Amino acid sequence: MSNSNDLFELDKLHEECGVFGIYSHKEDVPLNIYWGLYALQHRGQESCGIAVSDGSEMQIKLGMGLVQDVFKDGTGDMMGFMGIGHARYSTTGSSMAYNIQPLKVYYDGGNLAMSHNGNIANAAELRARLMNMGSFFKTTVDSEVVLSLIARSTQAALEDRVADAANQLKGAFSFLFMDDHKMLALRDPYGFRPLCLGKMEHGWVVASESCALDLVGAQFVRDVESGEMLVIDDDDKEPVSIMYAKDKPKHYAHCIFEYVYFARTDSVIDGQSVYEARVNMGRELAKETKDIHADIVISVPDSGTAASIGYSLESGIPFMEGLTKNRYIGRTFIQPTQKQRVNAVRLKLNPVKSVVEGKSVVMVDDSIVRGTTSGKIVKMLRDAGAREVHVCISSPAVTDPCYYGIDTSVRKELIASTHSEAEICEYIGADSLHYISMEGMKRAVSHVAGENLCCACFNAEYPDNAEQVIRQGSKYIFEHKK
Repeated sequence: MSNSNDLFELDKLHEECGVFGIYSHKEDVPLNIYWGLYALQHRGQESCGIAVSDGSEMQIKLGMGLVQDVFKDGTGDMMGFMGIGHARYSTTGSSMAYNIQPLKVYYDGGNLAMSHNGNIANAAELRARLMNMGSFFKTTVDSEVVLSLIARSTQAALEDRVADAANQLKGAFSFLFMDDHKMLALRDPYGFRPLCLGKMEHGWVVASESCALDLVGAQFVRDVESGEMLVIDDDDKEPVSIMYAKDKPKHYAHCIFEYVYFARTDSVIDGQSVYEARVNMGRELAKETKDIHADIVISVPDSGTAASIGYSLESGIPFMEGLTKNRYIGRTFIQPTQKQRVNAVRLKLNPVKSVVEGKSVVMVDDSIVRGTTSGKIVKMLRDAGAREVHVCISSPAVTDPCYYGIDTSVRKELIASTHSEAEICEYIGADSLHYISMEGMKRAVSHVAGENLCCACFNAEYPDNAEQVIRQGSKYIFEHKK
């Protein structure tokens, strides 16, 4: 995980991971997974791994760090006609080497590998029950309970075993499974986390985001439906679709933060362009803050840029690059002294004095979690000569934890859960602070019906009562704490 002093990273929400899989006898499968994970690196930077199968042997390579570091020697020693990959940021299970995915096991059906994006809300309850039945675990990730459920299933075919296991789960999951003969892709009944299908000339690709399909030259086919499982066992034949979920919810619950922050702007998720949604959020913000008469609009790059452009287009206030981002700073860095800790944000962002000096500035960002970074950026802008700083946020106030695969703090550490908007404005030192309204944010995601969006981190309306399920269990069963 990132250094505890990395204030820039600590003040952002983080996705848990990205998954990527390919089935093809014609393509270089390991190399394409490498490129696919590269495209999904924004979804997880702690660790990554690739598992491939040639029909009899399953190879796996895992490591802590970025894709380019773990696979610095390439993938030439890996061979197979199908494989799955994973890029991880931990939410359940500590950042340790034994928690790296894909997870690989051997059971009565042969080799089996799995990659998971999401968070199993009832994993603690399932793990305790399985341990009482004699199961043992080698990791502290919630995903491993699924492998145990599959191994204990009395069904014969892998897809039936997986369906049996999935119907016992609560929470968010987009899974990729692979044995020696076929690859499975499935999405939870609510569709919390994204998953899409692509077609190569001879082969199939499944990925967390469509941007990964583009990088390997695959044509986007469609999103995997909520509660659907795809069975892929042929280069050209259409995957078999199984609607496995026994209990279909009244509404889907696609994560709103995919559109606000997590996904890459060039991705399309559940029919909605991420870039279009963010530009629309900026437009909605401008409509809601017509009383601000600023000279320029700037963004907190890169996550606030699309919304800033939308704000500028709607308001007529020119967009300028008032903050420069150092793109060569990793997620961790050494801060040996308190003086250097104070300047931590400057390692990643620095104001352009000639742009902001003497100006009334609208600063657009995607969210405020703890408020630490926002306050430091506002101060930097003032030190650079900004006359006024109006902070506009393209999401509502984050007041509640997420239990569906996002690394959020306990409620008391979320600044908006204990402070009013006026108090937060004073804390970060802004002239004004404006969050987009819930209605405005939902309007911005124009291709997804509002009732099919999960906004629990803003209103504590958990679609499957995950908070209650979590409280009944204990996350510490995964951390070996007492």
